[in-house]
Amino acid sequence: MSLLKKIIPLLIILGLLYTFFWNTPPKNHLIDKKATAETINLFNNLKEISKAHTLFAHQHATEYGHGWKGDEDRSDVKSVVGTHPAMIGVDLSGLSGRASRIIQQNAYDLKKNVVNTYNRGGVTTVAWHFANPVSGGGFYWRDSISKPAVKYIIPGGEAHEKYKLILNEIGQWAKSLKGANGELVPVIFRPFHEFDGDWFWWGAAHCTPEEFKTLWKFTVSYLRDELGVHNFIYAFSPDNKFNTEEEYLVRYPGDEWVDMVGMDNYADVGRDGLNIERAVKKLKIVSDYAKKKNKLAAFTETGLESIPNEKWWTDVLLKIMKSEDLELCYVLVWRNDINSPTHYYAPYPGHISVPNFKEFYEDDFTLFEEDLKDIYNK
Repeated sequence: MSLLKKIIPLLIILGLLYTFFWNTPPKNHLIDKKATAETINLFNNLKEISKAHTLFAHQHATEYGHGWKGDEDRSDVKSVVGTHPAMIGVDLSGLSGRASRIIQQNAYDLKKNVVNTYNRGGVTTVAWHFANPVSGGGFYWRDSISKPAVKYIIPGGEAHEKYKLILNEIGQWAKSLKGANGELVPVIFRPFHEFDGDWFWWGAAHCTPEEFKTLWKFTVSYLRDELGVHNFIYAFSPDNKFNTEEEYLVRYPGDEWVDMVGMDNYADVGRDGLNIERAVKKLKIVSDYAKKKNKLAAFTETGLESIPNEKWWTDVLLKIMKSEDLELCYVLVWRNDINSPTHYYAPYPGHISVPNFKEFYEDDFTLFEEDLKDIYNK
C-alpha cells in the first residue's frame, strides 16, 4: 500500500474531527432556539466563568458618572483602576412615553453605547424602568395617580395593542445592535425587576402572580417569536423578599421562559444594616436553582449608597461573592448620579474606598473589561 493510501483515511478522520469540534454550532441552552451564535456563546461562557469568577458590573457606567456626562470612553471605574467594568448596565426607559423624535434619539444613543461596549469586548445588561403605559406616575407606583397596568396590557386587556407598539420599538432597537461584521450584539434583558416589592406598578401589590406570569410570557414570546429578536438573554430578578426556593418561584413563569435567575439586594449589604449571612443564604437559593436547571445566576443589583464603609468592597461584597460555592456570572452596583453629592455606588477618584476597590479589582475572583477574552466566541 502506498504512503498516500495510508494517509488518506487519517486525513478524513482529522477532517471529521475538525468539523465536529470546531465547525459545529455552539450548544444552545437558551429559551430561544434561534438565538445567534454570539448570544449562545455569551451564555455558555458566562456559565463557565461563574464557576471561578464573577464579572463586575456598574449601571450607566459609561453614560455618566460623579460630576460628568457623555465623555467618550469614560467611566468612574476606569478613572480609578484603568479599565471599565466588565459589564455595563443600561436602561430602556427612554424608549416609551416620549415624543417619537426623542425616542429615536434615545434609541440611537443607547445603541451606540451597547455597540461600543461590545466592540471593546465588554457585556451589556439592560434594565427597563418602564413608565406606566396607562396612567401617570412614571415607573413608580403613586397611590393617587397610578393604575395597575399589568391587567390592562396583557392579552385581552384594553391597552394590549398599545403595549405591542411599545415592544415594537424595543424589538426594532434590539435588531439595530450590530457589531463590526454585521453580527447582532447580544445583551441581557432584565424586564420587570423587583416585582416582589410594591414600589413599581408591576409589583406584587398591583397584579396577581398569574397576571405577572402572563405578562412575562407574552413579552418574551412577542419579542422572540413575532418580532424575531434573537440576541436577548432573559433575566428574572426579584428583590430579596424571599427565604425559600418556593417563595422565590411564586411569580416565576417557568424554565422555558427564563435564561438567567438573579436577585436585587441593597437591604442586607448595608442599607438597612449589614447581614452577610442572610444575603448569602438568598443568593445560594438563586445559585443552586441555576445549577439545577442549567440557568445563569447573577447578583443583578446591589450596592451601598455613598460607600461610607471604606472596606466595603472586600469585607462585604467580595466576601459574599466568595461564599457557599456561589456561581454568579456578574454582580452589578447601581449608578453614580451626575449631580448628587451622595447618590453613587462605585468609587470615583479621591473617594475614601478607592484603595479597597483596587484590592477588589486586583483579586483574581473579580473580572473587569480588560480581563474578558473572546467572550462572544466559542
